[in-house]
Amino acid sequence: MPGPLSRRRIEPELLDTMAVEDPRAMASRRDLVRVNAVMFQSAIMARLLGANLERKPLRILEIGAGDGRFMLSVARRLAPKWPDVEVILLDQADLLSPSIKAAFASLGWRAQPVVADVFEWIERPDIGIFDAISANLFLHHFEDMELEKLLSVMPRLTSCFLATEPRRSGLALWCTGWLRAIGANAVTLHDAAASVRAGFVSDDLSRLWPGGAATTFQERRIGPFTHAFVARGTG
Repeated sequence: MPGPLSRRRIEPELLDTMAVEDPRAMASRRDLVRVNAVMFQSAIMARLLGANLERKPLRILEIGAGDGRFMLSVARRLAPKWPDVEVILLDQADLLSPSIKAAFASLGWRAQPVVADVFEWIERPDIGIFDAISANLFLHHFEDMELEKLLSVMPRLTSCFLATEPRRSGLALWCTGWLRAIGANAVTLHDAAASVRAGFVSDDLSRLWPGGAATTFQERRIGPFTHAFVARGTG
């Protein structure tokens, strides 16, 4: 009999349903900075970008960018060798603060927030081409059919798509309870467990990528909690 984590289980996450100004939501977004740090997500993403882009990028798009703090952490690691990069931060809510935008500018990166539904925005004919498109802890929110639709557009927008997502495992699920130790609130604890149950293993994302649209795939576990996916040669 298949175990409870043998298949992805998509559940509503509390943060997605809360008002931006809700104190619990604001606290949970602060928790996410610590969660990303515990999972080494920005270090993993920076390493993947550095390994998979053959030259300095001019434009990077992050989908599901939230308040921009994750990509800022990535930029701090990459800016010494990659100055003067435009980064488009796409999310359905306006969460980018002036201080975060200024922090990007201090690194020589130009942060441009875009508030839109990802499925609608990526279909626009005027958004151009990106050297890389990234997603962090974002793809797991969607059912496979929605993911297939989202990923089908990527080959015409970029030659390098990268994602760092929750790994669906018993260990990762058990460890979500320990987020109390870093002061995570009830919203974060609920959403962390839901994220793991909706996470990925094996070739979950590779099999949803449009057939014949990539020359190189990388899909694997990195560390105990992260599932990484890279598709190159898509443009």
